[in-house]
Amino acid sequence: MKQQNMIKNGSYKADGFIGAYQKLVKEVVIPYQYSVLNDELPDVEKSHVIDNFRNAAAAIRGEDVKDGFYGMVFQDSDAGKWIEAAAYSLQNCPDKELEKTVDEFIDIIADAQDEDGYLNTYFTIKDREKRWTNLLEAHELYCAGHLIEGACAYYEATGKRKFLDVMLKNVKHIYKHFVTDNNEGFPGHPEIELALLKLYRITGDKDCLELCKKFIDTRGVNTDFYKQEKEKRDWTVWGNNAEDNYYQQSNAPVRNLDKATGHAVRAVYLYTAMADLSGETDDEELFAACERLWQDITERKMYITGAIGSTVHGEAFSTDYDLPSDTAYAETCASIGLTFFAARMLEKEVDGRYSDVMERAFYNTVLAGMQLDGKRFFYVNPLEVVPGISGVIATHWHARPQRPGWYGCACCPPNVARLITSFGKYAYGENESTAFCHLFAGGRVEFSNGMKFTCETRYPYGFAITYKIEKGGRLAVRIPSWSESYLVLLNKKPVRTEKIKGYVYIDVADGDTLIITLDDSIRTNYASTRVHDLTGKVALSRGPLVYCFEGADNDNDVLSIALKKRCRAMVTENGNLPCESIAIGVEAVRKTDSDSLYSFEPPTEEEITAVAVPYYIWGNRGENQMRVWMDEA
Repeated sequence: MKQQNMIKNGSYKADGFIGAYQKLVKEVVIPYQYSVLNDELPDVEKSHVIDNFRNAAAAIRGEDVKDGFYGMVFQDSDAGKWIEAAAYSLQNCPDKELEKTVDEFIDIIADAQDEDGYLNTYFTIKDREKRWTNLLEAHELYCAGHLIEGACAYYEATGKRKFLDVMLKNVKHIYKHFVTDNNEGFPGHPEIELALLKLYRITGDKDCLELCKKFIDTRGVNTDFYKQEKEKRDWTVWGNNAEDNYYQQSNAPVRNLDKATGHAVRAVYLYTAMADLSGETDDEELFAACERLWQDITERKMYITGAIGSTVHGEAFSTDYDLPSDTAYAETCASIGLTFFAARMLEKEVDGRYSDVMERAFYNTVLAGMQLDGKRFFYVNPLEVVPGISGVIATHWHARPQRPGWYGCACCPPNVARLITSFGKYAYGENESTAFCHLFAGGRVEFSNGMKFTCETRYPYGFAITYKIEKGGRLAVRIPSWSESYLVLLNKKPVRTEKIKGYVYIDVADGDTLIITLDDSIRTNYASTRVHDLTGKVALSRGPLVYCFEGADNDNDVLSIALKKRCRAMVTENGNLPCESIAIGVEAVRKTDSDSLYSFEPPTEEEITAVAVPYYIWGNRGENQMRVWMDEA
């Protein structure tokens, strides 16, 4: 049974670092992305999402559709994620104009639904007879999942049922096809499974739970399903290999899985649903599979930045300890999916190993996925960039040195927006007797169990977290694994605490002040020698932030820098930073060699102070070199 849940009927009003990001999303990102979905911005990749719904409605009415369907087969999903981000923003800060915009968008989506409940613009516009015949590639269930998530979030934010009822009708259509009519199949791209569980909890409709269970329980049972499906049709979307079951996470029944394989985003979306379902149904066998998969990802396949999916070939996991820096794929969506997976594991078992990874992924890869101005986005998050190679030559084409304004495949930008606006759901959790602080986020928090407090902190740059208790109870606060030391003060008096799986549990009363002070040391990180690219290299971190070295702070050349062994590193002033941040100065040497490609003479060395900045802010000052892992002199 679940030990704790995200805040259910409570609320989180953010300030500080997270509050500033939520304000940026509200004021800049959401309007910007809506303009993109409307094709209103010049010099930005066309989206056509909203017009696709209009055209689908016209097709249902029997009208001529002049410009047809445009974009990827999963284009509808961008609508669901944008509405979800807007909904969470409305929960954080009501806005009548934004609500009106969302209502109008929902009207457009509702008009595109067939009488039987089917809702997908690609097939409604292009070919209605091909519905449900290409689960491997066509993303019908994936799109439905994101629209369901948007509907759930909007209902929770506003109490308005229109979109919720649209998606319930859509689910009834899907249920009839796969359950009542007993058509075989499971999603090529998992996503609807986790969405169905959200819809089940909101509506209590057991068809949602049953449909979710069917998709999870049947996955990988018939390992020839996608092959058999392909043999029945004469068309394809991508030309996917229907027999690559490891890529599709369909190589075995899910309870037998022990290795994370294939497309990284699909994998963690699936594992999220598995973990969630295990808690909902007390399925310990399913949870045991999730634990094995979690361990495989975080101990053998995860970058120091919390990124996953090391290869561009299929946007996928490759093999254990294969974590190249310069050709990393490290999709933003994959780290968001890893955050979802961590959150569901936390709901089943309160353990700091889950929240530590959730924090690492968010503060590094997820935030790096968006420019500081909120208008440009990374799909891929490399750990090393060299202009002239990165984003240029074929092997590094995907590793862009600058964030584009949008993408033809635009899954990541709205995904970042919805995670930032829903941050409170991941930072805080609760059960009947305890409030859990998984992540450190300034603001006022109210829990449905009655507890209330205000959190004050400069985190991730300040390491004192103050909880001013308005309504007391039992508080569980995570002590991150990177914090070697910590101090707990209750009403200015030290409190002796014992960590239980990374958390300290403290009883607090009305009017109490609890202060947790964490270790602010700059840490030197070493990778396993099994990671072949990283032998002899080190990376710096402080608190949750991984640091990198950019040319903008280091005479436009980081490739010639090596950090001294056991070097001194300290917080340093740097007026060149693109935002309010903290840089690190570190003892290093710069190596200078001849112009020859090879030489018998060693390079000369000059002692310097190299400057490192938080990884999430890289790429905001024009195109320049960047490295996370540095040679050690």
